[in-house]
Amino acid sequence: MGNESLEENNEEMEGELKGKISALKSLSIDIGVEVKEQNKMLKGMDDHFDSTHSMFSNTIGKVLKMAKGQHNYYIYYLLLFCLFVFLVLWFYIR
Repeated sequence: MGNESLEENNEEMEGELKGKISALKSLSIDIGVEVKEQNKMLKGMDDHFDSTHSMFSNTIGKVLKMAKGQHNYYIYYLLLFCLFVFLVLWFYIR
């Protein structure tokens, strides 16, 4: 009788352990899927940041080229425009 109860107890604990292992396996698979999705999103963001960086670099290059040109008053127009936009945003936020 003692051996049978020990065997039943072991089988019960084995069943519980199998359940816990399958839950851990499922959780690990879900984590792996989430990590893949997050990596995909981060790669997309990295691509967008690279394209934005290129756009800003080109824009800065054009502004510097314009500033070195013969007509220096264009840079003043640009500064006035930036100041105007800043003031409009400041009044809008306030």
